[in-house]
Amino acid sequence: MGSELAATAGYAAEEEMAVSSSAEDGSVDAPFLLRSPSSVSVGGGGGASQKRRRRTASEASLHRVSLPFSNPLSSLPASPSRGASFRREVGHAAAETYLVTRLTLTLLRYLGIGYRWMTKFLALTCYAILLMPGFLQVGYYYFFSTQVRRSIIYGEQARNRLDLHLPRNTDGPKPVVAFVTGGAWIIGYKAWGSLLGKHLAERDIIVACIDYRNFPQGTIGDMVQDASQGISFVCNNIANYGGDPNRVFLIGQSAGSHIAACALLEQVNKECGEGENSDWNVSQLKAYMGISGGYNMLNLIDYFHGRGLYRSIFLGIMEGEQSLQRFSPELTVQHESVRCAVHLLPRIILFHGTGDYSIPSDASKMFADALLRVGAEVDLILYEGKTHTDLFLQDPLRGGKDELLRDILSIIHAGDPIELAKDANAPPSRRLVPEFMLQLARRVSPF
Repeated sequence: MGSELAATAGYAAEEEMAVSSSAEDGSVDAPFLLRSPSSVSVGGGGGASQKRRRRTASEASLHRVSLPFSNPLSSLPASPSRGASFRREVGHAAAETYLVTRLTLTLLRYLGIGYRWMTKFLALTCYAILLMPGFLQVGYYYFFSTQVRRSIIYGEQARNRLDLHLPRNTDGPKPVVAFVTGGAWIIGYKAWGSLLGKHLAERDIIVACIDYRNFPQGTIGDMVQDASQGISFVCNNIANYGGDPNRVFLIGQSAGSHIAACALLEQVNKECGEGENSDWNVSQLKAYMGISGGYNMLNLIDYFHGRGLYRSIFLGIMEGEQSLQRFSPELTVQHESVRCAVHLLPRIILFHGTGDYSIPSDASKMFADALLRVGAEVDLILYEGKTHTDLFLQDPLRGGKDELLRDILSIIHAGDPIELAKDANAPPSRRLVPEFMLQLARRVSPF
């Protein structure tokens, strides 16, 4: 019965997404530290020694290559009348809102509406209402900004779509972020990355928010496959949109961190094998950044069960208990087949708040420790007292100086003193939600 219901829900959700998308164009034994003004990194270089050092901008300037490229926006056909365009965008916004609502209801019907899920759903509703002033402003940007190209097709599945957030400045190839959104493997959606995309695009960085099948539409293997296809599309096609294919950074948040890490390690394993064909290479990535992720599913299954993501559901997502090790990056990097190819991995940076109760910060600490033991280059940055949603939602909506954004920019622009100076002197971002509403949202957050 459960499997039949899951299949029915998956088919319904896939069919609806296909209809919606057709309207689119594109047809640690090491010292880890808490965040402080002078942060310390942990680096792994053979794992023999670990140094405490202040992070400073590199003295060497990055040689900027001035290659001509066409602005994809300039090659678009002439825009229709303002009224027709507005009606089309409003219709699209309504269709996507309907889709997300329908998927949520399908999920709740599949899970069964018990006391715990009802209380979490009510908490989520209150949380969303309190943050609505910010969501509305970000939503307006997402649907109506000419700098956002939505639902570009990267694969054959209905959810194989990505959004591009493009900078206004087109005076040279831009750094690129391939972003895999979170959502507990169940409600992930590419639009969730709009706030990060907006802020990075304002700093002349292209952001590709990759969508992927959620459970029960697909299981973790499908999600990893989708993410890998999306990364491949970014690496091989981003030059057509003004991006620099030699400066691609992979970022994942929450469940997206886990999915992206699995995709990265799966690719490393392919490149170690013989006769494996692949559309992209790990060497095309400058760095991987994981925000508030979980990387050992064997350790987290009981924790998630206690938080309401029940064991039976989680095992369904992870394709059964026998697959937990396979989809645990912390364990995968210690496997002999991957350990011998750890030199292929890009620099890895893990961000986590010490007040995170959705996925405890120990998850990132232990993954960093495992990476160090096999000689990978890894940095762990902890933010004192920050929760799961503080880093990704409340802090950016608060405006001002955002610590996580600052650290991401320092990694992307490392070695480029001009861009680092621009970042340091950039005006603080605008507040989108009053402080009292942010504090209330933090209290009622189900995450």
